[in-house]
Amino acid sequence: MTDMTERNRTQTPEGENEPPVQTRKATKRGGGEPASRGRTTIADGVVEKIAGLAARDVMGVHAMGSGLSRTFGAVRDRVPGGTKSVTRGVKAEVGEVQTALDLEIVVDYGVSIADVARDVRENVIAAVERMTGLEVVEVNIAVSDVKLPEEEEEEQEPRIQ
Repeated sequence: MTDMTERNRTQTPEGENEPPVQTRKATKRGGGEPASRGRTTIADGVVEKIAGLAARDVMGVHAMGSGLSRTFGAVRDRVPGGTKSVTRGVKAEVGEVQTALDLEIVVDYGVSIADVARDVRENVIAAVERMTGLEVVEVNIAVSDVKLPEEEEEEQEPRIQ
């Protein structure tokens, strides 16, 4: 009776033997962690925007860019539908894991240019590395002008109405 009971357990109603039950091992599809599947690229303009906003947040930075680029920017800003360019005065070179930045700034009169440059460098590096994951290898800063208290703002009243 023991043989018959054992045979009944391993046979189907038709009398065929069942294959042994296999348990499936959980495997990851795609071969690796989800974070490593694919490639992320970051455009130069993205890094330039992040750096431009971070530089403008520093006390003592009056504006970004040279006099000529600020003049063109002021004209572009007045065009209906135009927006302020946050990338003015910023140039980025972006690689796969590193980036280098060149900034051109205008500082307020009376501030320490060395301190402002240091603060800009620290703020830009922190923002770019935090938001992009790229290593910032250098931030070159060119001070192109000093904003004097008695100078008129670049956005003057229009002559015609």
